[in-house]
Amino acid sequence: MKLDNITVIDFETSGLDPAKDRVIELCAIRCHGGEIVGHFSTLIHFEGYLSPKITELTGITSDMLIGGMDEETAFRILNRMIGSNIIVAHNAAFDLGFLHHTLMRLAGRTFKNDFIDTLTISRLRQTYPHTLKDMCDRYGIALEQGHRADYDVLACWQLLKKFNEEQPIDDQLNKLGYIEKYGPPKWHPAYAQTEGIRIRYA
Repeated sequence: MKLDNITVIDFETSGLDPAKDRVIELCAIRCHGGEIVGHFSTLIHFEGYLSPKITELTGITSDMLIGGMDEETAFRILNRMIGSNIIVAHNAAFDLGFLHHTLMRLAGRTFKNDFIDTLTISRLRQTYPHTLKDMCDRYGIALEQGHRADYDVLACWQLLKKFNEEQPIDDQLNKLGYIEKYGPPKWHPAYAQTEGIRIRYA
């Protein structure tokens, strides 16, 4: 696959429910010709207090978000970063769910972009575990600080390139693999090709 017109995204959030929780940090990189040609990253202003679990996971505190960019501005910029590009994320069901619900709340519409999920590719090609950190270790990719959007986006981009070098990923467009025993995600794009995957262990 020619890695053109791609935007890799990553969200850190206040919780796991895209219908009620909020994006507190986002990062997006535009990629063309196999190279990064644009970058946007910001903390997002959040009304409320983050749970200790979220702070422990991300290192983001409620105080850090006081001066964050307002949500509407952040997502307007993100929309320009995405444009008509293919969206790429690791565990795309999570990020796309938050993108959908946030756009619906802010603008009354969703997105229609094609997408690629590096977690789905990981589950199809490799044995458990499939976290971004585990996959980066397996493919020799540096991930300096997990669960921060900047680092995760760059690592996801490198993983995408490794996968494409290993075997072209053209057939992975709009595929969303889920663990069979848990069933498909609550929300996914109507055009997604959902597929139950039986996890392989080493």
